[in-house]
Amino acid sequence: MIPVNEPLLNGNEKKYLNECIDTGWISSEGPFIKQFEERFAARVGRKYGIAVCNGSVAIDASIVALGIGKGDEVIMPTFTIISCAAAIVRAGAVPVVVDADPQTWNMDVSQIEAKITPRTKAIMVVHIYGLPVDMDPVLAIAQKHGLKVIEDAAEMHGQNYKGKPCGSFGTISTFSFYPNKHITTGEGGMIVTDDEQLAERCRSLRNLCFLPYKRFVHEEIGWNFRMTNIQAALGLAQLERLDEFVGRKRAMGALYTELFSGMTSIELQQTRTSYAENIYWVFGLVLKESVGFDAEEAMKRLAAKKIGSRPFFFPMHEQPVFHKMGLFSGERYPVAERIARRGFYVPSGMALTQEQIRTVASTVHELLS
Repeated sequence: MIPVNEPLLNGNEKKYLNECIDTGWISSEGPFIKQFEERFAARVGRKYGIAVCNGSVAIDASIVALGIGKGDEVIMPTFTIISCAAAIVRAGAVPVVVDADPQTWNMDVSQIEAKITPRTKAIMVVHIYGLPVDMDPVLAIAQKHGLKVIEDAAEMHGQNYKGKPCGSFGTISTFSFYPNKHITTGEGGMIVTDDEQLAERCRSLRNLCFLPYKRFVHEEIGWNFRMTNIQAALGLAQLERLDEFVGRKRAMGALYTELFSGMTSIELQQTRTSYAENIYWVFGLVLKESVGFDAEEAMKRLAAKKIGSRPFFFPMHEQPVFHKMGLFSGERYPVAERIARRGFYVPSGMALTQEQIRTVASTVHELLS
C-alpha cells in the first residue's frame, strides 16, 4: 500500500524527544514550547506565537479573542474544512460563504464585497492545498470596510504571497501541525499575530483563563488548548528542515505534473500564479465531466490497487449539520460543488519516493484510460 501521507521524522526529532524524557519536561510547561513559538513566529514574520493543541482550536481561540460573537457575520470560503465554519458557529456568529475559484480552488475574492452587511465583522481566508488566496484585494476590502482578517494558513508552511510569508497577513493567523502538514507535531497548532494584547488574550484562552495573580480564580471561561513540550520538540526539529521540506514538496508536484501532462480527463491546480508558486501541500486531481464516474468511485478503484487517496473538502453550504441550524438554505456554489464531488488527492506525504510517485501516476493513467 502506498499511503496517502507519511511524515519524515529523521532529523533531530529523537534527540529532542529524548531530552524531554531525560529532563522530565513532558507537559505544557517545558522549554521547547517557548523556543518553538518564538522561532515559528519569526519564520512567518510575526511578533508573537501561541502554541496550541491543534489547528482547529487555534481558530476557535482566534474568533473569541477578536470579540466575534452572537449575531456577527464572518465571510469565508465554502470550500474548506469544517473547523473554520464550526469555530464561527460555536462563537454564536454566522458564517457567510463564497464560492471557489476554478483554477486555484481558493475562495473567489471577487465575491467577497457583495456579501458584506452591517453585521460583518471579519473575513476569514483559507489558503487551499498549495496556493495562497490572492491577499491584496482581501486586505483592501477589509481596510475599506473596517473588518478583521482571520488567516487560516494551516496548509501553507513555507509558502509566500508576493515574497511575504503566508501567516503574516491576518489580524490573526493560524496554522496546523497535523501529520500531513509540512511541519508536524502529531497534533498541534499555532496562532500568530503582531498585536500584543491579542496574543495575551489567546494565551489566556488556551490556559483556562487563569488569572495571573490568583491562579484558581476565574473571571471568564477558557479552554485547555495547551501544546505539550513533547509536541513542541517535534515541531522544532521539523521547523529546522522546512526549506528542505518545501523543496521536496515542489519536486513531487513537478514530477506528478509531468507524469499527468497530456491527460485530458483531469484538471490540476495551477502550478503558479502571478503571486505564488504552488507548494503542493497535497496533489489534487479533479475528474472532468467526460469521466463516467466521480471521485468516490475513483478512490475505491485506487484502493483496490493499493493506492491511498483522500476526498476533497465538502462545501460548508451543503453540510447537513448546518442545514439543521437553518444556515445556507437554498444557496448554491457550483465550482465548490463540482470540485468536491469530482476532486481527490493522491499520495503526497513528505516521505513519498519518486518510484512511488511513478507507480501512483501509472495507476491513475490505467484507471482513466
